Amino acid sequence: MSDRAALLIEVGTEELPPLSLADLSEAFVAGIGAELTELSLAPDGARAFAAPRRLAVLVDSVRVRQPDTEETLKGPPTRIALDDKGNPGPAAKAFAEKCGVAFDALQRISDKKGEYLSLTREVAGKPIDELLGDALTKVLAGLPVVRPMRWGTGEHEFVRPVHWLTVLLDERPVAVRLYGQTASAVTYGHRFHAPGPLELAHARDYAKRLHDDGYVLADATERRQRIADAVTAVMAERGASTELDDALLDEVNALVEWPVAVVGRFDPEFLRLPPEVLISTLKKHQRYFPVTGTDGALRAEFVTVANVSSTQPEEIARGNERVVTPRLADAAFFYDADTSQALSSRVEKLDAIVFEASLGSIGDKTRRVAALSKSLAPLLGVDPNAAQRVAHLSRADLVTDMVGEFPDLQGIMGRYYALGDNEPADVADAIGDFYRPAFAGDRIPGSALGQVVALCDRADTLAGVFAAGKKPKGNKDPFGLRRAALGLARISIEGELSFSLPALLDAAVAGQPLTDKDSDLSSALYEFIVDRLRAQTLATHRDMSGEIFDAVAANRPASLVDFVARLEAVTAFARFDEAEALAAANKRIANLLRKSDVASDAASSAALFELEAEQALHSATATASSDVQPLLEQQSYTEVLQRLAGLREPIDRFFDEVMVMTDDAAVRDNRLALLAEIRRSFLEVADISVLSRAR
Repeated sequence: MSDRAALLIEVGTEELPPLSLADLSEAFVAGIGAELTELSLAPDGARAFAAPRRLAVLVDSVRVRQPDTEETLKGPPTRIALDDKGNPGPAAKAFAEKCGVAFDALQRISDKKGEYLSLTREVAGKPIDELLGDALTKVLAGLPVVRPMRWGTGEHEFVRPVHWLTVLLDERPVAVRLYGQTASAVTYGHRFHAPGPLELAHARDYAKRLHDDGYVLADATERRQRIADAVTAVMAERGASTELDDALLDEVNALVEWPVAVVGRFDPEFLRLPPEVLISTLKKHQRYFPVTGTDGALRAEFVTVANVSSTQPEEIARGNERVVTPRLADAAFFYDADTSQALSSRVEKLDAIVFEASLGSIGDKTRRVAALSKSLAPLLGVDPNAAQRVAHLSRADLVTDMVGEFPDLQGIMGRYYALGDNEPADVADAIGDFYRPAFAGDRIPGSALGQVVALCDRADTLAGVFAAGKKPKGNKDPFGLRRAALGLARISIEGELSFSLPALLDAAVAGQPLTDKDSDLSSALYEFIVDRLRAQTLATHRDMSGEIFDAVAANRPASLVDFVARLEAVTAFARFDEAEALAAANKRIANLLRKSDVASDAASSAALFELEAEQALHSATATASSDVQPLLEQQSYTEVLQRLAGLREPIDRFFDEVMVMTDDAAVRDNRLALLAEIRRSFLEVADISVLSRAR
């Protein structure tokens, strides 16, 4: 064998958890690569394989033995180990004996503390066969397994019982022993099509041998594409289509080794149910792909992906039809039971569901949100009574049979039930949108009515949970407060809803049932929301720096819409030629004012100016301030900063020619007051001095 070889490692198990398969595979291949690198085996070209009954990695090339290394052993100090004549004493002899050499073979080394006996020797690298057992044990122990299992009478633990191990170095098996199994060159194919052992002639034969003789597509990416192509093909044959939902594709991919698409049918009578109910039943419960006609409407059909190639696919279809029919019948029963009474009649049942012990029930929360929505709505041009009605009904579907069975339909079913009760269409639509955005990338509510209630609900959640002392810590966020904060920010900004966020937070805090609320709670909530907005903004806007965001945040704009407008203006300002100098000047001004007793709102007096440079700056500042006032009223912040950028020359001249901290107190304070006027002009948009941090 050459000094490098291909390495195959496969762990064969019972069926692995489908929702964990991708993470397990990713961690497995990364762990193998890291361990082989740590052992100086120089792995190259690792490829992952993952299927319901196997985790595997094929390393295209790896050293078969560690390289030889040189090590230096440090012994006792020579002043202790040797006598006056340089002869070895007990310590020297003991060190030589420990190293397995004669005293004469020892060397001497020196450092800051003195001279020592030493031995530099070559250490032969270990063969990979001796290293793989411990390395594989370490990697498997580090996989993201939430609940390991035990099986049989042994003490072994893994995500699922292990039935075989395959470890091959080119064509040679490596007899690693783990989980009561000794590794060999044998793997196993499909549970039904090829249940017997399959011996591999070479590590690189793995995927092909399993495909050709084992009825297993071991490459998860290839298998996923095969599923997508098969489902699309059978739909095309029928003049129909299906949504290739990524999450569903991933889950189905983790359930099959040899995918075959089969079309099934259900009773068309079930099409009277809301399409979301049918889709949820087919996807969530059965892992089926719903079928849509050319008109966009659901058909009474589905596509299932079988894990077997059958000569009688119609039997597979019939078996799945028998399974799905009771599911759909249950859904129809729930729907009929729910629509037999008005949605509004269920609101009182929310009082029996605890939201948080110190904050009361879901019913209590609903009433708080309703009151908050009614007060915010007029400020945003929304009917307050409609907003109150939406909030009142927003969570009523939580106590319906349908949402009890299909939690992912909350809000969606509320909309259908509200329409069935002849609630106004805008109210029903807002109920359906109430939970948005529910995840990263989800859209915000489509109407201002829905946006108002969604804002108020998130504000109430944040205020209540913060007041209860349960704000997020580390990666623990059981109430989803980070998501709520970012959702509130997104709704405000994307919905272009200009309102005072501090005022909304004040009202939300005031509505909480706790009597010992922190007086600074609203401020803390504002900072929490802005912090989430900061992370989101910097992640999605590569042209925006943290300094730019902080410059705006320092002003604490009340409206998040206004906040974004200022961010855009400061981002543009940062590109100006004058930006660097003006940022530094603002920082210098801020430092001078901080060390003085001059009030931030002080005004300068022209009568006290002694030099032409300070008179020129005063005149330029007064003119600029007058020019920017109408621009500020229009929130034209970019134009404001463009105009203020014209102050660079008189500011530079002022600092070149004027001694600010003169001995004359009146003149000194007047000059500081002039600088305060300049600072106030810039602070109308942002604290430009913050931009100098990066310089």
